Amino acid sequence: MKRDYYEVLGVDRNASASDIKKAYRRLALRYHPDKNKGDKVSEEKFKEAAEAYSVLSNAEKKARYDRFGHSGLGQGASNIDPDIFSDFGDIFGDFFGFDIFGGGRGRRGPRPRRGADLRYDLSITFQESAEGTKTKIKIPRTRACKTCDGSGADPNHGTQTCSTCQGRGQIAYQQGFFTISRTCSACQGQGQVVKEKCPDCGGLGRKREERVMEMRIPAGVASGTRLRIGGEGEAGENGGPSGDLYVVVNVEEHPFFRRENDDVVCEIPVSFPQAALGADINVHTLNGEERIRIPEATQTGDTFRLRDKGFPSLNGRGRGDQVIKVRVVTPTQLSSEQRELYERLADLAGEDHHKGTFFDKVRDFFS
Repeated sequence: MKRDYYEVLGVDRNASASDIKKAYRRLALRYHPDKNKGDKVSEEKFKEAAEAYSVLSNAEKKARYDRFGHSGLGQGASNIDPDIFSDFGDIFGDFFGFDIFGGGRGRRGPRPRRGADLRYDLSITFQESAEGTKTKIKIPRTRACKTCDGSGADPNHGTQTCSTCQGRGQIAYQQGFFTISRTCSACQGQGQVVKEKCPDCGGLGRKREERVMEMRIPAGVASGTRLRIGGEGEAGENGGPSGDLYVVVNVEEHPFFRRENDDVVCEIPVSFPQAALGADINVHTLNGEERIRIPEATQTGDTFRLRDKGFPSLNGRGRGDQVIKVRVVTPTQLSSEQRELYERLADLAGEDHHKGTFFDKVRDFFS
């Protein structure tokens, strides 16, 4: 008597297709003959699990089985669906590197592999980050050999049919109740072998090179920005695509400006008379000098804005501002005439300058 297929896989009758496949994967890996060589019990359990999965993974067969049991599938008939063995490449290929039963969608030859991504750290000036720039960078990487077009074979000799697998790329052999097809180790599944290795790449099909590229750095980039250049990474293997190049930008510090989001922030010193009486002063911006008006009674920490004088937004939506912070500078050395004037100012303000209260307050305020 055959065991219940749900019992074989260890799932209940309401199990999802995903749960059924997971249960089958677990049992198949456990009882696979390659892991249990010569163990007939494991071979039978492997076959039993394959049959259960063949039925329960097929919606029509599963419906018949749920309604009529084993009798609904035909007496004496084999319920192992050959199509499921193409799934073994998905389940076992990455673990054992073989195709099972020599048919279905069995994998032939090495899989194409995408090339590795590369990273390049690029330093630019504060001004370049605001205006954008063009620069040349050198990238060491692997590329497909131009002499042999990546085949690894000497162009004058080419390749020949692999004598081990007779050009099939696989070698099939019988193990227990089924046939296993392994990738041919002599030709790595290609079906062809190199007669003479390419003299330029030594048969590898790839060469190390240094590529010089011109890059455009857009205006508005900030430190940490990653710029992706598709297909400029390491070459792929077995016909796979190349990886990508990521340029990571580092913006050097500026002695006068600093960045806050898209705004440019700077601090300007103004004299005590300028702050008290007001003045017109020149301020450096990213695009030259601008003249601004400092109103009378300006205090340290007061801020002024120059609209659209900051960084351009990377999304193309306008620019930031330039934020100007004022720092009132207290004189540290006074001439006799200056001292006399400040003393007169203190007298007018009702301060006793002989006790030092006026200058102490000023220095305390700005310290």
